[in-house]
Amino acid sequence: MTAPAWTREEFEARLREKGRAYHIHHPFNVMLNSGAATPEQIRGWVANRFYYQINIPIKDAAILANCPDREVRRQWVVRILDHDGYGDDPGGIESWLRLAEAVGLTREHVESLRDLLPGVRFAVDAYVNFARRAPWQEAVCASLTELFAPQIHRERLAGWPEHYPWIEPEGLQYFRSRVSQARRDVEHGLTLTLDWFTTRAAQERALDILQFKLDVLWQMNDALALRYGVKT
Repeated sequence: MTAPAWTREEFEARLREKGRAYHIHHPFNVMLNSGAATPEQIRGWVANRFYYQINIPIKDAAILANCPDREVRRQWVVRILDHDGYGDDPGGIESWLRLAEAVGLTREHVESLRDLLPGVRFAVDAYVNFARRAPWQEAVCASLTELFAPQIHRERLAGWPEHYPWIEPEGLQYFRSRVSQARRDVEHGLTLTLDWFTTRAAQERALDILQFKLDVLWQMNDALALRYGVKT
């Protein structure tokens, strides 16, 4: 007998429960936000995370390419503009490069990807390839790690100025902008997921997809911890 679908409220609750596996709990990220990281560890994180940042608009472009729904595309395209920039807004990638400069890296060094770890590259590429090949609704579901992102950004904004006074404050603008952008993006992505995954089998598939994305982010931190160590 086929199990009945969860209610919309139950399904959303199960999606949010996945936050227990968010990389905010990874030892490397805990170290960063607790103030125990060395400048080398912070610079390594910033340089490697840049690869994720430059691939976000590529991932979102893949979702658009697979999506025949004009109204969804009209709302989703904003995500690309948020990162690539438009008009007077330099965008999130530029803000990340400013963060890199604030922690003592040059733009040229970060853009060269010379510090990119194989484990980080593999995880990010797996996510982009998923977005290219999966139905657009599944790729939207994978983006729902944004449910948990505002907390991690708020922690950085609250703690980093005190823990790492050597980092220029203007370099933290990326985190400030993403608090509100992620909240907006979650509202859209969550609504699409709740609307589309309406059978128990589909809902369980959605949970598996979200776990995959959580694993991508966790693997990035695993690679960083292996290379740069974790101070406790």
